[in-house]
Amino acid sequence: MPHGFPAKNDEIDPWLAQPDAATIEAVKFQTGDYLILGVGGKMGTTVALMLRQALDACGRSARVIGVSRFSRPDARTYLESHGIETLACDLADPAAVAELPPVANVFFLAGQKFGTTDAPEATWLQNTIVPSLVARHFTTSRIVAFSTGCVYPFAPVDEPGCNESVPLSCQGEYASSCVGRERVFTHFSKAHNTPVLLFRLNYSCELRYGVLVDIGRQVLAGQPIDISTGWVNLIWQTDAVAIAIRSLDLAASPPHPLNVTGAEKIGVRDIAFAFGYRFGLTPTFTGEPGDTAWLADASAAIARFGPPPTPLSQMIDWVAAHLQRGGPLLGKPTHFETRDGKF
Repeated sequence: MPHGFPAKNDEIDPWLAQPDAATIEAVKFQTGDYLILGVGGKMGTTVALMLRQALDACGRSARVIGVSRFSRPDARTYLESHGIETLACDLADPAAVAELPPVANVFFLAGQKFGTTDAPEATWLQNTIVPSLVARHFTTSRIVAFSTGCVYPFAPVDEPGCNESVPLSCQGEYASSCVGRERVFTHFSKAHNTPVLLFRLNYSCELRYGVLVDIGRQVLAGQPIDISTGWVNLIWQTDAVAIAIRSLDLAASPPHPLNVTGAEKIGVRDIAFAFGYRFGLTPTFTGEPGDTAWLADASAAIARFGPPPTPLSQMIDWVAAHLQRGGPLLGKPTHFETRDGKF
């Protein structure tokens, strides 16, 4: 759990990236350099900065290299100012991928979700072709490949959710392409004996993005909240990234999946009322809760790493304070309420 609360906007990313003692200890005994593919995305910066902070804290010398197209030069400058090496690369270009340096540890965070409905071909390119280029290039690396709980079918809301043994389901173009991404990594892991972990993440939240931001903004604006999807899993981004770094040691061939999210399912109405209490407002709702939702059972990850340390009440406190002060947002709704797989 990060300490304090960022007073300035440019302090948010380092604050989110504070490693806990267990992550520092894990990095201390890992070997080799680190490459973050998709470092410019929602979580890539946190992964890079947490690795750098953990390495500095434990005194181990290793490179942390962030790879992105870097369409925003300021993002590249920011990372470099925090000790992250950067490489500009279009991961859909085979020749460019072939030039990337071989490193021991690779985090794959590249992918596309938003805009899938309008340009499904671009989503399939990013979520299947790009993984094939990466998997064929980094055959001697350990790879943590970020995936999603959307690869599962909807689960009854009165049950724990889907565990890693549940057969996958292709609900819409995005979910289908994510299943494809996992199949591609699995194929090349088997072909080259590459250790891979399929990191199935469900609804990571931070100050500028996530289900909590979506709901909090609607409550603050007096907008009705769609509760057709009445239950969600949530995890604070700091906790999710810490698990990702520690899960390098679980990479194997053939790969296995790991559900990563909070220890319990949370009612959307309960979240809205919690924000309403903090804002002094009464939330309103639309729709009726379905008897199923995209829910994941993270008991395997919790047994290995312990429950995520940041409680829901703390997450809501932080997001509420950020919204009330008019802090910056990424401007990308999660569409958590979507039930037709269209994003």
